[in-house]
Amino acid sequence: MTKSIELKQQYFFECLSQSVVDMDEKQAKKIAKMIINESMDCNKAIEIGLSGGMARVGTLYETGEYFIPDLLVCADVVQEAMTVLRTGLIQNPLSKGRVVIGTIFGDTHDLGKNIVILFLMSAGYEVLDLGKDVSARSFVDEAVKWKADIIAISTLMTTCMKNIKDVIDLLITENKRKQFRIIIGGKPVSFNFATIIGADGYAENAVQTVKLLDTIFSK
Repeated sequence: MTKSIELKQQYFFECLSQSVVDMDEKQAKKIAKMIINESMDCNKAIEIGLSGGMARVGTLYETGEYFIPDLLVCADVVQEAMTVLRTGLIQNPLSKGRVVIGTIFGDTHDLGKNIVILFLMSAGYEVLDLGKDVSARSFVDEAVKWKADIIAISTLMTTCMKNIKDVIDLLITENKRKQFRIIIGGKPVSFNFATIIGADGYAENAVQTVKLLDTIFSK
């Protein structure tokens, strides 16, 4: 690739990233179509443009400049642009890892989980959403069936915290614990709780979840 083509491609990716930050779905789709028409690298467009844009959005959220409604709009922009870019992929985009996620048995709250899913997908992870009120048996069976790398468990209810450990205990009982990394999240849980029950990590929000998984997969 010549220097001029490389610079042009980088410019397009940066514009795509900015359209995500600006919450401009129309512009994002327009740029995505131009990237395809110019036969640019769609995998890199997703990685640098879309995932990079969402990383910037995450920073804005952490600094208090963006709020949850902004995150949802930005995630929608990413998904729309992703749909366009996928049509130009010669091969399936590289996946950072496979994540099975759900809200633990007894808890029917899922807004936070759904935001996490949007962020993970935007960051390049494959995600299988098991929904809410998910039993330990379902977590384990689906993770095995889908050949997941990560089992992500959430709860917003203090009374359901103990149910998270049931997933870990079941994995240990069936000699499957080493097959998966377990991460947890939700208002009542903490890093200390994750350590106590034997989980591999804790994330406070969607932004931190992506950072945690990026750290896990970089090792």
